Amino acid sequence: MNRYGIKNLVFLLAINSIVFIQSCGGVPEEKSSTTQSNKVFAVSEILTLIAEENDITRTLYTKGIVGAGKKQGLKFDEDWQDDEIEAGPLPALFLRGISSDIRKSAVPLGLYLGSDFPINASNKFTGKQAELFEKIKTDKEPQHFFEEDQKLYTSMFADLAVAAPCVNCHNEHKNTTKTDWKLGDVMGATTWQYPSDSLSYKEAIDVIKAYRNGTKAIYTAYLDEIAGFKIDSTKPSIGDKWPSKGFYLPTAEVFIDSVRKLTSYKSFEKLLVDSNKRKSQYLVSN
Repeated sequence: MNRYGIKNLVFLLAINSIVFIQSCGGVPEEKSSTTQSNKVFAVSEILTLIAEENDITRTLYTKGIVGAGKKQGLKFDEDWQDDEIEAGPLPALFLRGISSDIRKSAVPLGLYLGSDFPINASNKFTGKQAELFEKIKTDKEPQHFFEEDQKLYTSMFADLAVAAPCVNCHNEHKNTTKTDWKLGDVMGATTWQYPSDSLSYKEAIDVIKAYRNGTKAIYTAYLDEIAGFKIDSTKPSIGDKWPSKGFYLPTAEVFIDSVRKLTSYKSFEKLLVDSNKRKSQYLVSN
C-alpha cells in the first residue's frame, strides 16, 4: 500500500473511531459554560458536510439497492410497510425514515425533502423556501439562511435525479404533477435545519452520529420487513453480497460500512483539520 493509501486508511479509521468512542461516552462532555470559542464550526459547514454524506448514502441506496435490486426481482413501494405488500422503501421514503429516526434522538437536527412538483402535496415548497428553490434550480448551488418563522438556521441542497428508478417512479406515479423528469434534473431539495448558528466539535460529531444512526435504523427496518415476507422465494439472501451479484442484499453492517468508506475521509478532514486550524487562529488573535 502506498503512502497515500495509508493516509486514507488512517483517516478512515480515525473518524469511525471518534464517532464510536463518542457514542460510548469516551469523549468528555462539554461544560454548560461552553464559550463561543468552543463553537468552531459555522452551522452551514456542518449542514453541508452532512448533506454530502446524505447524497452519497442515497445514491448508494438508489443505485446499489433499488436500481440493481429491481433487476433481480426485488420490489419497492411507497406502502412498503403495509402487511400485504412485500417490498422495500423507495429512495424518498428511505430519506423519510432517516428523518424520522433523527427526530427521535436528542440532536436538534431537522431534515426533509421538498419540491415544486412533489408527489405528496404536503412536500411542496412555500414562502421563502419556494423562492430560494428557484435559484437552486438555476445554478444548483446551496442556499443557507435563517428561517424567521421557525427560528432555525436552514440549508437547502439540490436533490438531483441521479438514477433511472427515481425518474421512472416520479414520471409514472398516479399522483404525479410532472411526467417529463429526466436524469440530471433538479427534482427537489433536501432541507436541513439546526437551532444554533455554530457548533462545537462534540455537537458536530453528534450530528453525524444521529444521521448515521438514522440510516442504519431505516435499512434495518427494511431487512426486518423482508424477514416477515410470507413467500420464501421473495426473500433475498442477506449477507456480504449486493444485488449486482444476484438475488442478494447486504446486511446493515455491510451497507453502513460502505457508506463510511465513501464519506469518512472528507468528514474527518473537516472535523479535525478545520477545527484545529480555527483553534489556532483563535489563540493567535487572542
